Amino acid sequence: MRRAFLFVLDSFGIGHAPDAELFGDAGSDTLGHIAEQCARGKADRPGLREGPLHLPNLARLGLFHAADLAAGRKISADGISGFFGSAQEISSGKDTPSGHWEMAGVPVTFDWGYFPDENPAFPNELVAAIIAEGDVPGILGNCHASGTEIIARHGEEHVRTGKPICYSSADSVLQIAAHETHFGMDRLHALCRTVRRLVDPLNIGRVIARPFIGDTAETFQRTANRRDYAVPPPEPTLMDRVIAGGGRSLAVGKIGDIFAHRGVSHLRKAPDNMAMFDRAVEAMGEATDGDLVFANFVDFDTLFGHQRDVAGYAAALEAFDRRLPEALDRLQPGDLLILTADHGCDPTFRGTDHTREQVPIVGAGPGLKPGSVGVRRSFADIGETIAEHLRLAPGPHGRSFYASIAADA
Repeated sequence: MRRAFLFVLDSFGIGHAPDAELFGDAGSDTLGHIAEQCARGKADRPGLREGPLHLPNLARLGLFHAADLAAGRKISADGISGFFGSAQEISSGKDTPSGHWEMAGVPVTFDWGYFPDENPAFPNELVAAIIAEGDVPGILGNCHASGTEIIARHGEEHVRTGKPICYSSADSVLQIAAHETHFGMDRLHALCRTVRRLVDPLNIGRVIARPFIGDTAETFQRTANRRDYAVPPPEPTLMDRVIAGGGRSLAVGKIGDIFAHRGVSHLRKAPDNMAMFDRAVEAMGEATDGDLVFANFVDFDTLFGHQRDVAGYAAALEAFDRRLPEALDRLQPGDLLILTADHGCDPTFRGTDHTREQVPIVGAGPGLKPGSVGVRRSFADIGETIAEHLRLAPGPHGRSFYASIAADA
């Protein structure tokens, strides 16, 4: 029996990419800077965490060796129980869909559309169409912003007037925040579907529904009922290929939204990383021959990376690391587990946007050989390695490193 498990620690970069300067991200390093802040005691938070960054299980698999590879430092694989490497992105963006699509074998070779970091951010004709076709009295925001900040700023006016809060970022995205009860979830989803159609000519990657609850600026809180309306990938992804080959694609977290719900056999969602880990472990137990479990752990990005919360990010990494043995213990002969990321979001970096970084490749499986898989020139190498493990035909992008880890390759 052959199964594959792909866990994405959303935004967990391990050092700036070779082309980071083109994105204004030279010097970014999500893992490295978090570790530095922890070592200096600058990521201590009473009741949450303290001291140096403690990731023993990820370390044993080779996480810090992967970071050394990404930085061009010499390594020794002594004492490492897993395989490790780094991957560089060839897609044109540093957004969530680009990273996930590429690791699933479909790099983004076109340019997304973006909204400028100006005020207002959206074209007048688009705003007029949103108001008219979305049947709303106007919009609030109309700028680049952090979601929590803009909800605190405009939430009370939104509740009072019924105007949705619309904002963007450095990603190809238009986000719409609205109150779950005062505005309503059905109305928010209907508005997002309308806006999805309106921004298609602008080549915008995602429209995101961002519901929140609360009564005042001090009590507003985003809920777990986020929904992404994404354009579908332009080619069959790894998940499509798994299904075509007779297996199932078991998605956990926002994977369904990222891939426009294409290539998804079953979807499990949950409100936070730890509940997501529960769902991922459940999916591992249900997976059978030929299946892929594809899980995204989004809290690293949304709650800590974008919020530039070093202590929170470190604590979330340590919590994930403590639970990692649960997944490792469920691996059976013929299983392959890969841990990776889709981009960076360095919580010590300027601004609040993603950072163009290399990502880790860390993994294990019974009978698989530990050691380095090198610096991979595309995230697509991850998808191609999983495809070869599941005995699927090669795709047009990426190069498998399966021969370097499998005893029977």
